[in-house]
Amino acid sequence: VFGNNVILPIIPKLLDENPGLQIDLTLSDNIIDIVGLGIDIAIRIAPLRDSSLIAYPLASNPRMLCASPQYLKEMTIPTILDHLEQHQCIGLHGMPYWPFTKKNGESYVVRTNARFSGNSVDAVKSAAKLGLGIVMLSYWDVRSDILDGNLQVIILKDAEPESLSITALLPSRQHIPLRIKVFLDQLKEILGSVDISSIEFTR
Repeated sequence: VFGNNVILPIIPKLLDENPGLQIDLTLSDNIIDIVGLGIDIAIRIAPLRDSSLIAYPLASNPRMLCASPQYLKEMTIPTILDHLEQHQCIGLHGMPYWPFTKKNGESYVVRTNARFSGNSVDAVKSAAKLGLGIVMLSYWDVRSDILDGNLQVIILKDAEPESLSITALLPSRQHIPLRIKVFLDQLKEILGSVDISSIEFTR
């Protein structure tokens, strides 16, 4: 979703301004071996594992609880963690637990409990827009749907979803090609131009 919504739209400008540049884009929800595959750079939103890769933080990417307006009209809007047990919480494969940070700083997890789960961000987001329940996805996954009114953000009084960040990963700090700098400069310009305050939240 991030690749389609954020990276693909900047590619025409990159190619137009850099005639010698060639781009081969791989989009995946999975973590892949960029060294073994000879990839110049990876953009990751998932929590980072320890590795020999060089990480450059680009922007924050908070997780958000979201549901369709239709679903929230039919159900009582959750306001605390315990209320989530009464809701259909749509699961994403590989993420059976939702991580939260309580107001006192304590970490807490909620097991997803829904009749539907999916193996991709697109699938669970589409399910949420169809009114099948609540999802936990990152800001950049749901930004356009929130602004369009297809999804509403839910804010809990006693906790907030654990935040993520958007990170660029490079195989090495040495001999970084100019093409990488050109790409990162353009991506940082886009990420830095977004104001999260324009989003309407549901309490």
